[in-house]
Amino acid sequence: MPFVKRPFMVKKPTKAFLFIMREFNFTQGEAQRLVAKGRVIVNGESIYHTGAIIEGKVEIVYFEPKSRGVKPIFVNRDFLIFDKPSGVLVHPNTMSTEYSMLDEVRTHSGQNANGTHRIDMETSGLFLASRHKNAERFLKGSFEKKTIQKYYLAWVTGRVKEPFVVEKSICVRNDYSTNKHKVEICKDGKYAKTEFRPLEYDKELNATLLECKPLTGRLHQIRLHLFHVKHPILGDPLYGTSFEVSNNYLDMKMTKEERLIKTGATRLMLHANALHFSYRNRYSIFSKVDFFKVKGEICPKEKRLFFK
Repeated sequence: MPFVKRPFMVKKPTKAFLFIMREFNFTQGEAQRLVAKGRVIVNGESIYHTGAIIEGKVEIVYFEPKSRGVKPIFVNRDFLIFDKPSGVLVHPNTMSTEYSMLDEVRTHSGQNANGTHRIDMETSGLFLASRHKNAERFLKGSFEKKTIQKYYLAWVTGRVKEPFVVEKSICVRNDYSTNKHKVEICKDGKYAKTEFRPLEYDKELNATLLECKPLTGRLHQIRLHLFHVKHPILGDPLYGTSFEVSNNYLDMKMTKEERLIKTGATRLMLHANALHFSYRNRYSIFSKVDFFKVKGEICPKEKRLFFK
């Protein structure tokens, strides 16, 4: 468990953040943020005031990374890049999250390292993390300013012969009574644009490998835009399947075999394949995963029960 609760004995009255700075080698800002999050517990209750004085028995909850052996594919003094496996969160959702890419990031680069962008849990591929706070601010700002170019690969159902562009606004849904889509196309939503280019068609699978270039960064943008043009991503448990299938997936009631035939693949067939950006120098980083070979996880077309 990455978040651990550890008891301490504070021998004399001390400001909580100063004690944390000494024990964990944190900066003042990091220590004060830990206090503000309620991670210091006195007599069974969290304290939140960053100037609070503590003495005697206290408990501190903190993140202790546990690696599962995922190594970065690129490292320099400012940032590191991983090929994230499908099914792994980039950051813990709650304090009970057993594992995320943050475990690997901080195992390799310490407490000040952090992820700089989000990738869906089911999406595999390039994950960029900073090694210090200055790099974190710069890289997060670069993603916000859209100066980092991202390219994805997706195996989709059906044949796509020509490049195309989807330019449809997206809004977040809050009614899941008819389907489990988190977002939908809507006129008054946030502007979204994605460029698509076919790379390969597999006749036996009736599936096309697409290169996807999102020019905006909306939630589930690629997934929704492909669903909108009736080429849903194979293995997508939310877009292109029935309400029942989506519900069973979200409730973790779906077996691997059901996932294969009812969504078309064992996993979401979407992969973050390339990043192009500047940080002191110009970088073009490509995933080391051969996503063409990953099509072995796609269900044969005659056995599929989805999108009918």
